[in-house]
Amino acid sequence: MAKVSVGLRGWRFEESEIFTEEGEFKPLDEIPEDPRQRLLRLSMLVEKPCQACYLVHGEENVERCRQAKIVYGEPLNEVVLCEVHEADFLYWFREAGGREFVGDELFRDEFQEWFADGGRAPDGYAGMEHVDTDPDNMPSPPDANELQERINEEFDGERIDLREYGPDAAEAGADGVDDADDADDEGDEPEELDFEGVDLGQQYPRK
Repeated sequence: MAKVSVGLRGWRFEESEIFTEEGEFKPLDEIPEDPRQRLLRLSMLVEKPCQACYLVHGEENVERCRQAKIVYGEPLNEVVLCEVHEADFLYWFREAGGREFVGDELFRDEFQEWFADGGRAPDGYAGMEHVDTDPDNMPSPPDANELQERINEEFDGERIDLREYGPDAAEAGADGVDDADDADDEGDEPEELDFEGVDLGQQYPRK
């Protein structure tokens, strides 16, 4: 089956799981749970700035941050990056111990801490070569408002709040109050990728 990225490169979806034969997004209740959660999360991430850029420029200069183009990790614990900083992430993952945090709730935090402490890929470090067969027609997920409307219509009385998939959801405390996370608030993961093969078609490694 063909796999596609939606909105951001990285997470890969089986076309048949999320699209109708006419190429439209399926109703949410017809999409399997894992791709549905990723699709919901993507609707919150597609307009986010690169997290590495945000760590460099901060809120006061957020307009200088590049928009994220790729996502790594798992929903609510993902790293979103611009093409410039993707090599830094890949170096951290491959060479600086990042691989050990795959599937760990510290995955995003560990990368951000490494980067904030000055961690960078060496000059000339090869990132990942992406092959876009039709980059101008890469589908975009429905926006958050459209998804919320679909959810309310499709889940027969069961209301799902998209804020549960927002950038602070992973840090919410037991009392329902979100814990602050400076970079995640503004800067807020590939389909699961095998970085050894450097192939976006592969599944992201899990523990």
